[in-house]
Amino acid sequence: MTGIVGQGMTKEPQTLRAVLEAGTAHLQKRGIENPRLACECLASRLLRCKRLDLYLQFDRELSDKQRDAMRRGILRAAAGEPVQYICGEWDFMGHTFRVDRRALIPRPETEILVEHVLACAALWEAPPVILDVGTGSGCIAISLALARPNAVYLAFDISEEALSLARENADRLHVSDRVVFATGDLSDLVEPGTLNALVGNLPYIRADDYARLDPVVREHEPRTALDGGPDGLAIIRDTIQDAACMLKPEGRLFLEIGADQAEAVSGLCREAGFGNVNVSQDLAGRDRVVSAQLCL
Repeated sequence: MTGIVGQGMTKEPQTLRAVLEAGTAHLQKRGIENPRLACECLASRLLRCKRLDLYLQFDRELSDKQRDAMRRGILRAAAGEPVQYICGEWDFMGHTFRVDRRALIPRPETEILVEHVLACAALWEAPPVILDVGTGSGCIAISLALARPNAVYLAFDISEEALSLARENADRLHVSDRVVFATGDLSDLVEPGTLNALVGNLPYIRADDYARLDPVVREHEPRTALDGGPDGLAIIRDTIQDAACMLKPEGRLFLEIGADQAEAVSGLCREAGFGNVNVSQDLAGRDRVVSAQLCL
C-alpha cells in the first residue's frame, strides 16, 4: 500500500484524514473487522483525544513521527493483533483501563453485568462484601469500587499475571485501598457465609468452539479466560457451588453467560439452592446475565 502504510512512505505532508483513509483501506483489504474504527482508535490514542474529536482535526498535518507511529499500529492491526492491545488501554464503564495479553479485553457485554449489580438496590442497603471471581484486568471490581466506594471488594483470579495487571489498574484509578486482590484456593480465602454478592465474567466458550473463534481473539487473548471446558460450564458450575457456600443467606449471584446458556445456568443455580433466578439480555437481545438469590 502506498502512503502511510507503504514501504516507500511519502515524505510530503499528510493530513489526519489522509492517514485514516489510507489505514482504513489497508485494513479492509486484509479482512480486519471494523477497519475505520481500528484506525480511529489508534489515532485518538496517538493524539491523546477522544475519538469523536478526531472529526474536528481532519485537516491537521501529522508529523513524520506521528505518521510512523500510525504506520506501526496499522501494520500490527493488519497482522491480527487486537487494537486494544496495540493502544495499551481501553474504556470500560467510562474509565480507562490498561489492557494487554495478561487478561481478557473488557467488553460492552460485561458492562451490562456491572450495571445489574449496581441496580440491585437491596444489595446496597448496607455496605456489602462483594467477590469478583476471574477478575482479569480488574474492570468489574474496580468499576464497582469507583461507583460504590462504601463496600468491601475482593478480586480473585487463578492467574498471577492477570492480578498484576488488575493491581496496576487499581493504582491507576486510585482504588487500591478499596479492592483486595488474591489468588490460590478460593475456599481458603473466603469464609463460608461471609459474602453479600459474588459476581463473575468466567470462561464460557465450549472447548470445541474455541478453535473456531476469530483469530484476533484466539491467538492473542488468554485461553484460560475463554475456554469453559467441554460444555462451556466447567468453571461456572464450580463457581455456583462455591457461591452457595460463601454467600450469606439471601446473598446475590451475578454471572455473565454465553447466549445459549441461560437455561443450563439457571438450572444449576436452582439445584444449588438459589431462587429469584433472572436472565437479562445484552443490547443485541441475546441472553447475557444470570442473577440469583440464595434461598438456603
